[in-house]
Amino acid sequence: MLLDQNAVLSEEQAVSATAPSTQIMDLTAAGDAVPGSLFFVARVAAAFTGEGTLKIALQTASDSAFTNPIELLGATYGASLLGTKDQTLCAVPLPAGVKRYVRAYYTVSNVSGGKLSCFITDGVTQ
Repeated sequence: MLLDQNAVLSEEQAVSATAPSTQIMDLTAAGDAVPGSLFFVARVAAAFTGEGTLKIALQTASDSAFTNPIELLGATYGASLLGTKDQTLCAVPLPAGVKRYVRAYYTVSNVSGGKLSCFITDGVTQ
């Protein structure tokens, strides 16, 4: 798995309220460095507490301000997965329709104390 620091959207980001990832990725900046598919990966870096849920979405936009973001994919995770450190929540190929910029977006409901790492990579390891 190739992991470029420019492809990291969240590195152990504390997620206690609904918010975007701390970083965005400009897909045109890398050029054609990686042949084949790219993957969006989300992992629990520090366990969450609470009985609620966390939705992780991959958003794209034409501008870096995400004036009109488009949700490419999203999934909601419950306490059983969020409570386990180093748990991989998703590892999915980037879908069609990706524009110039991408970011993760987190919607929090009754969970706290956790951290996430999300990134774009050329492959995933099990």
